[in-house]
Amino acid sequence: MFSTSPSNGKTFNSNVELLESTVSATVGITHSLFRGSSVPTNGSEDISKSQRLKLATKYRAEYLSSRELPRGVEQREAKEDGGQSNQKQKHITLAAASGSSTKSLTAVGENGSSLYLQRAASSVNEEVQRVVDSLSGRQQKARSKKPKAPTRELVAAAAEKSSRMNGGQLQPPPSGQQVVRKRNYEPVKPEWHAPWKLMRVISGHIGWVRSLAVEPGNKWFASGSVDRTIKIWDLASGTLKLTLTGHISPVRGLAVSSRHPYLFSCGEDKQVKCWDLETNKVVRQYHGHLSGVYALSLHPVLDLLVTGGRDSVARVWDIRTKQQVHVLMGHKSTVSAVECQEADPQVITGSMDSTVRLWDLAAGKTMSTLTHHKKSVRALALHPTEFGFASASSDSIKQWRCPRGDFVQNFEGHAAIVNSLSVNSDGVMVSGGDDGSMRFWDWKSGHCFQDTATVAQPGSLDSENGIFCSTFDRTGFRLVTGEADKTIKIWKEDEEATEESHPIDFRPSLSRRRF
Repeated sequence: MFSTSPSNGKTFNSNVELLESTVSATVGITHSLFRGSSVPTNGSEDISKSQRLKLATKYRAEYLSSRELPRGVEQREAKEDGGQSNQKQKHITLAAASGSSTKSLTAVGENGSSLYLQRAASSVNEEVQRVVDSLSGRQQKARSKKPKAPTRELVAAAAEKSSRMNGGQLQPPPSGQQVVRKRNYEPVKPEWHAPWKLMRVISGHIGWVRSLAVEPGNKWFASGSVDRTIKIWDLASGTLKLTLTGHISPVRGLAVSSRHPYLFSCGEDKQVKCWDLETNKVVRQYHGHLSGVYALSLHPVLDLLVTGGRDSVARVWDIRTKQQVHVLMGHKSTVSAVECQEADPQVITGSMDSTVRLWDLAAGKTMSTLTHHKKSVRALALHPTEFGFASASSDSIKQWRCPRGDFVQNFEGHAAIVNSLSVNSDGVMVSGGDDGSMRFWDWKSGHCFQDTATVAQPGSLDSENGIFCSTFDRTGFRLVTGEADKTIKIWKEDEEATEESHPIDFRPSLSRRRF
């Protein structure tokens, strides 16, 4: 048991009184700092005082560091005061300096606030009252105003204002905030073309006709066949003029030079031959391919010959020296089609690896690789006047734009393995399939204006109506096709057809787009 003496009781009571006075002084300081008034005497406060306290706290937290009022409040006060020209910025008189604030806090008396804090509280209350009045006035105006519908005048004024702010140059919105409206799809209306009909059937080969070439003078054409021969035919009459023998395997490619009296041929016997048309003999042979050669093309300006075959490369030859200039490597399967043109890309190749490659002839490297096809690319066709080309495979026919190989559009509807493509200067493209089907297309719109099929000659099997190669003559008015029934067929436009007798049946769909 402990006993307490009277002296100890007095000491305890004095300590309790000192503690209570200290606590009350601390509470007073806290309230004066964060509320701007003394300790509340009663426990109940009205709603306006609580809102004022909340606003005062937010006001201190946001504007104590800047010690100046918002610009909008200053403008409103300037209008209310009668539009005085020289308005000075009103600073909040809280916390003038760290030393003076420390001294003022240490000089706090028993009532819990100093003269400095009382002035600060009164200043804050005035500023809070002004902000409350301005906010209430704005809310009343916003309620009374009716929202304006955006008009062209308002949009134009906003654009002009933004251009002035940006130094007279319209700046695009930041990324992620751009609203781009898709332009409406407007299909290209196709041009009217007369339908094509069979004009002549030429027989003479005893094997499939795999290659064709028309000479620059447009007087005769050459055909290469599986029977290992090359035959020269008169284009006007269709009579046989000459037969060249020398290959020991099917002849897969032919080209007639426009700058020299030469005919070039290639075959599955790995041989590339140069025939002199004045003596009808082979004058040069180009050795280097490791397997069968399936395609060849002459450069229109340079003395270069490009060949491609089963060894998955395209080889560039100098015609005169028989030297191999480049080996264009990159394909992973048979190179089945080769085309050359004057401007870059000067060499275009299509392969069984379902890709089309555009080549830089000077560097001997690939400029770009087109991987849009899903199956083997078997045919290529350059447009005579436009800077573009088309490629064909068993899944689709696609149109491209040079020099980068930009995709333009699909030619949809030919459900066959397309072995040949040809384009004339009138914008007519023809595709031939291995089942004998032929489709005539409008180059610009991709519209198929004629769907027909070849007819096998009497005595042939039904499976021998495939089309292996095709080419237009120099005028573009005659089409020559080489087929599996060992014949060569010549087609021409129907001269009696008109737009009234054969109208355009064009039904565009939203799924078909031109890029």
